[in-house]
Amino acid sequence: MNNMPLSVRRSLEVMGLFFLGWIIVLGKGLLTPLLLAFFISIMLLPVYRFFHKRRVPEALAIVLSLLLLGIAVGLVVWFFSSQIANLIQDFPVIQKNVTNHLNALSAWIESKTPYSSEEQLRFINEQSNKLLGFAGNLLTGAAGSVTSVLILLGLLPIYIFLVLFYRNLLLRFVFLWFPRDSHEKVEETLREMQVIIKSYLFGLLIQVSYMTVLLGGILLIIGIKHALLIGLIFAFLNLIPYVGALLGNIIGVLLTLASSSELWPILVVLGTIAGVQFLDNNILMPRIVGSKVKINALATIVGVIVGGEIAGIAGMFLSLPIIAVLKVIFDRSEPFKQWGVLFGDERPGRSPMEVPILRRKSERVREKLEAENKIEPPHK
Repeated sequence: MNNMPLSVRRSLEVMGLFFLGWIIVLGKGLLTPLLLAFFISIMLLPVYRFFHKRRVPEALAIVLSLLLLGIAVGLVVWFFSSQIANLIQDFPVIQKNVTNHLNALSAWIESKTPYSSEEQLRFINEQSNKLLGFAGNLLTGAAGSVTSVLILLGLLPIYIFLVLFYRNLLLRFVFLWFPRDSHEKVEETLREMQVIIKSYLFGLLIQVSYMTVLLGGILLIIGIKHALLIGLIFAFLNLIPYVGALLGNIIGVLLTLASSSELWPILVVLGTIAGVQFLDNNILMPRIVGSKVKINALATIVGVIVGGEIAGIAGMFLSLPIIAVLKVIFDRSEPFKQWGVLFGDERPGRSPMEVPILRRKSERVREKLEAENKIEPPHK
């Protein structure tokens, strides 16, 4: 392949990416639980090793790790369910507040526009009928979605168990793909991937915990109703880069608006979310996760959208760690280094049009750009 003309090689790369994307779209039902199982397995490795070092049989150590994971997930589900139950208990108050807000909005529209309240009501009824029709179509496919989720939840623990149990076999399979003189680089790449995935995913777990406690606690002290629910929803949605924070703000405002007859709590919620998010983005998260791999904003947004189109919410959550893994592989693979540059945030201070050395796939140039952008080498 090295003897091929450059244009042919680039054409083959683009064709390969196209067919890879096609395979991913066709096989998303199989690939999504496998990828989730792979990432969760890496997170469970320290727990498994803790039990295994104490001479617990291998299969039992994996089962105990899965049991602890199930307990943690069960506690989160219980906490979320209890907060939803509190929200349902306040439904009469919420209905009254929503009615008051809608009446106030209708009066404001009537004073600023030529549309009377009767015309507004007629418009709302027309849109409601369309919405009900859309909801009917949506519910038609909901049964299939619920079935898919149940199948995913049923397969996930099995996949996690098998990935942990056959991890050495899978590693041997990876090494057998490469010639012996490349094994050192393959080992280095695999170790870097493990460090990056663990630091990223454990960082996200810590982030969800302190965002829920910090945001929910502050709102609770101020006196905002359903403060912990707002904190929990925002913490989980914040895991989706860029898009999640926007959705979290919208849901926080809607919950506050429905739970209060006044408007000042909305400003408090927005201000608190902005303050907590600033603290998270600039102080807490960089110290917890570190900066071993930086993905640029363009690649992140495109990855989240593509992941959402392919596999829904699960794809949006998985997009960033998958891009991080691909970047590590591309950076260590000579034919694909340009793709690692495309995903990364090693932004040159000057244009490659002016500085010819920036046009090269030089390791020294990459390390210099990483240092300029304060990216730590992941060799740990």
